[in-house]
Amino acid sequence: SAGSEAALSECQPRPWGAHNCRHGEDTGVVCLGAPAPGSTHTRLVNGSSFCSSRVEVLHDGKWGTVCDDNWSLMDAEVVCREVGCGQALSALFGAAFGQGLGPIWLDEVTYAGTEAALSLCRARSWGIHNCNHGEDAGIECTDPTEVRLVNGSNRCSGRVEVLHSQRWGSVCDDGWDLEDATVVCRQLGCGMVVSAPGAAWFGQGRNAIWLDDMNCSGREDTLFECLARPRGTHNCDHGEDTSVVCSDLVASQRVPLRLSDGPHRCAGRVEVFYENRWGTVCDDHWDLEDAGVVCRQLGCGVVLSAPGAGHFRAGYGPIWLDDVNCTGTEVALSYCRTKGWGKNNCHHGEDAGVVCSGNAPPAELRLVNGLNRCSGRVEVMHDHQWGTVCDDDWSFPDASVVCRQLGCGTAVSAYGAAHFGSGSGPIWLDNVQCSGTEAALSECLARPWGVNNCDHGEDASVVCTGNI
Repeated sequence: SAGSEAALSECQPRPWGAHNCRHGEDTGVVCLGAPAPGSTHTRLVNGSSFCSSRVEVLHDGKWGTVCDDNWSLMDAEVVCREVGCGQALSALFGAAFGQGLGPIWLDEVTYAGTEAALSLCRARSWGIHNCNHGEDAGIECTDPTEVRLVNGSNRCSGRVEVLHSQRWGSVCDDGWDLEDATVVCRQLGCGMVVSAPGAAWFGQGRNAIWLDDMNCSGREDTLFECLARPRGTHNCDHGEDTSVVCSDLVASQRVPLRLSDGPHRCAGRVEVFYENRWGTVCDDHWDLEDAGVVCRQLGCGVVLSAPGAGHFRAGYGPIWLDDVNCTGTEVALSYCRTKGWGKNNCHHGEDAGVVCSGNAPPAELRLVNGLNRCSGRVEVMHDHQWGTVCDDDWSFPDASVVCRQLGCGTAVSAYGAAHFGSGSGPIWLDNVQCSGTEAALSECLARPWGVNNCDHGEDASVVCTGNI
């Protein structure tokens, strides 16, 4: 070739595919202008946001600044693209984001129009300048929105992909956890995180793997603010692509859960509340990952065992779930993969159970608006808020449990119809059915917390013998 061609295909070789070579003769190129992989990086420091800051570059193992001589919007555009931000808004002069420390690595940077990184732009030689840190260059870029979830059933679930160097690529699941996924959900406006599955849960990507060893605190506004390996540096394959499911997708799917017929509320047969009926879970494929999700959802510590085959006595009613397959990161059992509600090939001899490490304390209780602390409207604390109890099915055994829990002797009467006045706030419990032997009202059978068909004119009350 003459060397003046704009593309290799403009040169005059043999016809396509015609050669007398083998792969031991494959040719290569090393260009003077390109830095060795990993030898230079660019970062933004000390700004009002991740994408509006002082520009710094890494050279010879040390971070240094860029002088603002000849600094332009085109130079800023290169940096915005390189660090994963949006479009350049301004190129700032005079240490607008404060003075840096250490060397001033670049001066008189000139953008030719094709560079993919600041270190590829024309400039004085590294470290050669006539500047001081009062001339440190800065930039303002639009915030990055280049994160998406792919291959899910909704924009709020799927394989995580990020845009870098104008190419979409995936994120490796090394170190991936709920804190990392929380940042993705926040960045996409998709509510709270539900689960953070790895191992290409939503299928394998095909392009670059841009991020690995993510380490977010969970408070960042964008994924690019989290600690991670340099972009494109990883030890993964696409079988390790990470994924996220956010709450906007399944806000209506978080169904209540309880453990029945066990020694305490953190051990027993698993039951879920769906279509206004409690039902069981089949033990097909039931394992510690599934049981761990149950323990987390109930606030019962970590899982100890996941017994099946009717270990806690057979239940009754519908078998709501079968072939449960949790990744272990879900915040509720109903977010795990299953056959679908009510679809199963099981009988109640296969009901799944769970034993968790914790035995959560009973819900706090008080009597309000009575003559003393041992009489009044019944109120319980749940989710950091006091609420009332509906009088549907309210009876003497229920009142006996309340009096015992409060240390108020025995029950004298169990009133309904807001006998001590109507409460306010949530109605936490309805259809309470105590045997009378429970140590706390929250141990009695009832509808799930907050599920009721009542108003405050039906608030339940109690009068006990004690007056302490």
